[in-house]
Amino acid sequence: MLEVIDHGPIRELQIAHPPVNALRPQVLATLREALEAAPGEGARAIVVSGAPGFFSAGLDVPFMLEGGQAVAVATFEELFALRTALVMSEVPIAAAITGHSPAGGAVLAICCDYRVMAEGKYKIGLNEVQVGLPVSPVLHANLRRLVGPQNAERMCVEGRLLTPETAYEIGLVDRLVALEEVVPTALEWCEKLLTAPRRAMLRTRAIARADLVELYADPDRPGPEEFIEAWSNEETQTTMRALVARLKDKG
Repeated sequence: MLEVIDHGPIRELQIAHPPVNALRPQVLATLREALEAAPGEGARAIVVSGAPGFFSAGLDVPFMLEGGQAVAVATFEELFALRTALVMSEVPIAAAITGHSPAGGAVLAICCDYRVMAEGKYKIGLNEVQVGLPVSPVLHANLRRLVGPQNAERMCVEGRLLTPETAYEIGLVDRLVALEEVVPTALEWCEKLLTAPRRAMLRTRAIARADLVELYADPDRPGPEEFIEAWSNEETQTTMRALVARLKDKG
């Protein structure tokens, strides 16, 4: 479910859960463990990438519905843990957004230092409200830091999915390039950072991201409980099952 590719001092962690890189507990835990281990194994920067056409389609809803409450709890707990691992990483992380990135896929990208997205007919955004789930206060603050209060409000409350061009215009992504250039461009950004004196770069990065780290490190921050409760709500369950049915019909 994860390919590890070393490019010298930069480690690429490629989500590999076909066909759409849907996020289930094992995928989330495997990525988190790899992120946490990478610096100790010599990685000085990390690129998180996906498959051509899909960075990640978000949570594996069919798997969660089939697995019941226990799987839902594990999924949300692992997602929250992975968010924290991305933000708290001791080395820079670039997201190589190789295609569609709704909901959970966008969450992962938002938590990285830098985002490169493929040009084309792809979508990115937090559409959780459309399926009956709230956006967490911490994630909203993280998004607001990138795109500003008004854009963050519109994206979250309306559940907007954006084109790559709009995502770039509002600051959700930092670069737009052709699909085949997404990973090389993310690697290039990491390489440029690593040309600077390491101690000064890492110290300045820590200063620049201190507000974000404080948000995720706060022991009193809201946890996954609200999402677990929302997932169990009858309205959410009905919406999710209808969504899965529509996807099966299209397939």
